Amino acid sequence: MKSAELAQGAQGLAGRVNAPAGWRSADFLSDLHLAANTPATLQALQAHLRHTRADAVFLLGDIFDAWIGDDARVEGFEAQCCAMLREASQRLPLFFMAGNRDFLLGPDMAADAGLQRLQDPCVLQAFGRRILLSHGDALCLADLPYQQFRQQVHSPAWRQQVLAQPLAWRRELARNLRGASRQNQQDYSESNWVDLDAPACIRLLQDSGCELLLHGHTHHPAVHELKAAEGGQPALTRWVLSDWDFDTATPRADVLRLDAEGLRRIPPEQG
Repeated sequence: MKSAELAQGAQGLAGRVNAPAGWRSADFLSDLHLAANTPATLQALQAHLRHTRADAVFLLGDIFDAWIGDDARVEGFEAQCCAMLREASQRLPLFFMAGNRDFLLGPDMAADAGLQRLQDPCVLQAFGRRILLSHGDALCLADLPYQQFRQQVHSPAWRQQVLAQPLAWRRELARNLRGASRQNQQDYSESNWVDLDAPACIRLLQDSGCELLLHGHTHHPAVHELKAAEGGQPALTRWVLSDWDFDTATPRADVLRLDAEGLRRIPPEQG
């Protein structure tokens, strides 16, 4: 591994990243939902990876709208994405954490694209701080149907069964799952959407010895104070990343940049 000391956990995934002393800043982004029909979003990511002044980039899940297996990386849109990530990884470390759309991204794609895979959650030690990184979906505990689905698709048996199917079959499965996901999003209005469970976030932060949780998934960028400082204990906070969409009339995207001064929200760098 280059430019970082990684603590390896199950399946070769890193559960801890210790930032080298030479890092000046790191970028975090998630929920780009890249697909063949989102060329402007893909172009925006490529531009940011080429021009960012950060020393590392963390991709915290749902980078792809659907990843159907590493064998898809050899042609078409997936091959284009692989080449883009490989180019960027030759300039700076790229860390990848799977989300609920790209959890089938495995070691073959990671190796070809130059991605360093992370566990969810993962502890980042950087600039004198311990930060907990997550995609966030596992903490949406009130969404019981999704949690049941998540348990199913993350089982080794399900993965093995699905990845054994022909590529065309998996593409059709992805289309069906995307359709079901869009319907589910329509069923949840702004008043009843499911956020991360606050007590679970607090327990996770306390168990990991971190003060800050950084995640995506909900597409509701914000800063939440989970627990106020008291009794000599620091405040516990979570920062939420935005999603990206440059293929609509009202583009949206942000990057969280971490440096010695703390976290701040910036637009993607475009050159």
